[in-house]
Order: sequence, then C-alpha cells, then structure tokens
Amino acid sequence: MTPGWRELMLIFLIVLLVFGGKKLPEIARGLGQGIKEFKKAKDDIRDAIEEETMYANTEADIPASGDMDDTPAPANSSTPSNA
Repeated sequence: MTPGWRELMLIFLIVLLVFGGKKLPEIARGLGQGIKEFKKAKDDIRDAIEEETMYANTEADIPASGDMDDTPAPANSSTPSNA
C-alpha cells in the first residue's frame, strides 16, 4: 500500500515543523546527493559484474595451453609401400 497525497502532505508538514524552512533545502540536497551516490555505486557494481561475466565467457571459449593436443597429425603418404 503506497501513501496517498494526503499522507505525503502530512509528512511534509511534520518535517517542515520539526526542521524549519531554512534547514529543509539542506536536508533535501543531502538526500539527493545520497541517492546519486547510491545509484552510482549500483551502476559501478553492475558494470563490474557484467565485465567479469564477459571475461569469464571469453575465457571459457579459449582453450587452456594444457588442453591443446600438440602431437602432429600423421603424414599421409602418397607412395605405395613395397610389401
């Protein structure tokens, strides 16, 4: 259940009475900066996770050096053997 406009207006009036008109802009500015920093941190974490998953996916596509078969393929001789 979300608060309606009446509840929001009542909350605003109580905050105005408690903190006063001069302090209210400072509180709003601090709240805005906090939200901005939170969004930036959230985006940084999301970007780091995406980068790591992309790196992990490309790393899974490339075989490790020990996984490659270094033995040469047998030579196909075109001359018949003298048996």
